[in-house]
Amino acid sequence: MSSWYESRIDRQIREAQERGEFDNLPGAGKPLPDRGTAYDEDWWIKAWIRRENLTGLAPTSLRIRKEAEDLVRTLTGKPSEQAVRESVAELNERIRRARQGLVDGPPVLLDTFDPDEVVEIWREQRARPGDPTSKNGAVGG
Repeated sequence: MSSWYESRIDRQIREAQERGEFDNLPGAGKPLPDRGTAYDEDWWIKAWIRRENLTGLAPTSLRIRKEAEDLVRTLTGKPSEQAVRESVAELNERIRRARQGLVDGPPVLLDTFDPDEVVEIWREQRARPGDPTSKNGAVGG
């Protein structure tokens, strides 16, 4: 059911459409980003941090989540098994503190990492230096 009344804004939009001002916009005809991926309740803050390049300004709990996400990728820079184990132990302690609510930011529900699994992935990476994400980054415990 159409209305005989057209607001000023509706008229401006209709006229812009008729002039073709909405044609060929970036992303037109492309699927929505992230369609088909699992819902992330923190999508908006992650997008904001990425868009504004706000590295280091996120709450502690979000920085811990990001470190956990990037753990497998950052293993390549570790010079020894002991360095890997120390890094995992430090991250696990920070995860424990975050899970107890002892840091600022949204809640953290991450599992701690099994140091032996992480060391095994590190060894695989060293055997195949061209593939920094062996095992698809699936580590946890």
